[in-house]
Amino acid sequence: MAIAVYGATGHTGRLVTAELLARGQDVILAGRGEPGLRALAAELAAPHRVTVHAAPLDDAVALRRLAERADAVNHCAGPYTTTGAPVAAAAAEAGIPYVDHAIEPHPVKHLFDAYQGIAERTGAVLVPQMSFYGGLGDLLASAAAAGLPSAEGIEKVTVGYAVTGWRMTRGAVDTANLLTGETDRISYAQGMQHVGPVEVRNSVFPFPPPVGPRTTIVPFPSGEVVTVPRHVPARAVEVQLTASTFEEAQTFSSVDASPEERARTEFTVAVQLVRAEGGNRNAHVRGRDIWRAGALVSVEAVLRLTGGEGPRKAGVFSPAEAFEAAPFLRSLADQEAFETLKLPEG
Repeated sequence: MAIAVYGATGHTGRLVTAELLARGQDVILAGRGEPGLRALAAELAAPHRVTVHAAPLDDAVALRRLAERADAVNHCAGPYTTTGAPVAAAAAEAGIPYVDHAIEPHPVKHLFDAYQGIAERTGAVLVPQMSFYGGLGDLLASAAAAGLPSAEGIEKVTVGYAVTGWRMTRGAVDTANLLTGETDRISYAQGMQHVGPVEVRNSVFPFPPPVGPRTTIVPFPSGEVVTVPRHVPARAVEVQLTASTFEEAQTFSSVDASPEERARTEFTVAVQLVRAEGGNRNAHVRGRDIWRAGALVSVEAVLRLTGGEGPRKAGVFSPAEAFEAAPFLRSLADQEAFETLKLPEG
């Protein structure tokens, strides 16, 4: 079995590759430039388990050949606004599993809109935002809602991210710049998805101790507004990020940071469900190194998909539609993707 890691030379791609190799998987190092891929292959020094496949985003033939060689694709090269569709299309047409690390809502929505029919025809399973941002929020929302009667209304799902010490890669900076300049944002309110201008404001989210209530940026443009309503019957879904995250000096100025420096991130991801009949339900994870956490989320997903542990049918799925949320999160906790996991009892 060989897993293609597209964007293998980036920080996330290297983490994903290392994790796959540690779990005994063969890896196809893929991306836009062959010299960098060959340099990485030499650095890994695993000649019998690593091969190289250069496939520029505008070369549909090379991308198709990559998908034909691979048993699955783990797409690590953002911004997905520009990189997502070509790689996803190749995997969908080849009928193989695909996961990515997208945060941007529009590329996530595009996968559901454009590739559902293709995936059903070819037998592919595509799961966008299988990472730290987006993926953990989607899984936590599903776990928090588990056991509620399906007819019971949920007024609002709020996903809160508290992140300190974030050191963005070049791809993350490019993604942030794209999202900042977006005028038509995706939101979910009054039981409907909306596309259009939104007012960015500050709010306060009640993160669990030791973080506590923090001022947040609302809305934070993450894909949960697309995926959570697919499996949680909520009238509104909103994502928030601590305002202090973007006030830290190193956040945007650390594109050349070392892997050790990037690992110093501390995070809490918390979900609050407000029920129509009163009362809340909460779930959260807390840990260190958002990059490693995201890599483990995606690797766990892609190995489950190639092992036949995913959905029983083909198509495009949110993380919590593809995998039962609570067991998936507990498996990540066992792998030390985070230090604390708190889910509702029962």
